[in-house]
Amino acid sequence: MSAISLPAPATAVRSFAGALAVTALTLSLPTVGHTESVAEFYKGKTIELSVGFSAGGAYDIYARLLARHMSERIPGNPNIVVRNMPGAGSLLQSNWLYNVAPKDGTAIGAIGRGTPFDPMIGIEAAKFDPMKFGWLGSMNNEVSVCVSWHNSGITNFEQLKQKELVVGGTGPSADTDQFPRIINQVLGTRFRIVSGYPGGNEVGLAMERGEVGGRCGWSWSSVVSTRMEWVKQNRINILLQLALEKHEDLPKVPLVVDLAKTDEQRAILRLIFARQALGRPFVLPPGVPQERMEALQKAFMETLKDKEFLAEAEKGQLEITPLSGADVKKIIEESVRTNPDILRRTAQMLQVERKSK
Repeated sequence: MSAISLPAPATAVRSFAGALAVTALTLSLPTVGHTESVAEFYKGKTIELSVGFSAGGAYDIYARLLARHMSERIPGNPNIVVRNMPGAGSLLQSNWLYNVAPKDGTAIGAIGRGTPFDPMIGIEAAKFDPMKFGWLGSMNNEVSVCVSWHNSGITNFEQLKQKELVVGGTGPSADTDQFPRIINQVLGTRFRIVSGYPGGNEVGLAMERGEVGGRCGWSWSSVVSTRMEWVKQNRINILLQLALEKHEDLPKVPLVVDLAKTDEQRAILRLIFARQALGRPFVLPPGVPQERMEALQKAFMETLKDKEFLAEAEKGQLEITPLSGADVKKIIEESVRTNPDILRRTAQMLQVERKSK
């Protein structure tokens, strides 16, 4: 029997190493020199745009308008579907976006303009860091109002200091709850909040049914687009406007920050109503790849300048005054730097415990 011839040890090692190198090269060939582009990622995919409020309200209307036009501006033209996730004035949805939603760019959220400020003022249920969201931008800046129903017995702001007005709210994180609570504490009004309505649409129905006598923290753009007949028919009284500057439509309605008597009051009101500049904010969960986030930010701003989009917005009487993601983030950063004593005092007024540090 002839002997089996074995390669020398050094030759065997070289052969084995060469085989490994060839295998590694073969396995890596599909990805060498190629990174999936934004268009390739989004092609054939669906983006879910969640809205933190019930269907039919202004946040929902703005989000659906955006969804109808934004797809064509995103590389790969993904479908965009809208899903309502009401609860606690969009706080439940914001927590979901931050902690549960996919972080690959297939989830976008339309959240309450005040929700990013919740961690700053000690809302324990806010399980997110607003600085880590990916901010697409805002569709408008906003002026909100406090209104009373025509048969409530209250027709102007001064009467709010003498007589109780029951107003409907949508949750502790919502403007409808925080705004009247702060105004009570700072300006001495007598709002009583009945909270827990899914959205503004339901608060409006509650006013019609006589369950509540008004609403405080109602976007003027929403009034114009959904309930302007109430204004024209004198079914509601506009008592106060809530923002840092007056709306041109409401020159004779008092502005909340103008009613402050002290520097502390003024600082608290400015902290609370700075959110109005955010209007209708749209966010991404943290961790979305940078190139996808930038593509979505670009698509968002381009959509808000599109002629067909603007024509539909005008037809629906929706105000469009775009704010970029960078500008939204800057507003939040400035609020984060608010004097800690003002943050603490504001938290006390909202009757929440600040997080221990």
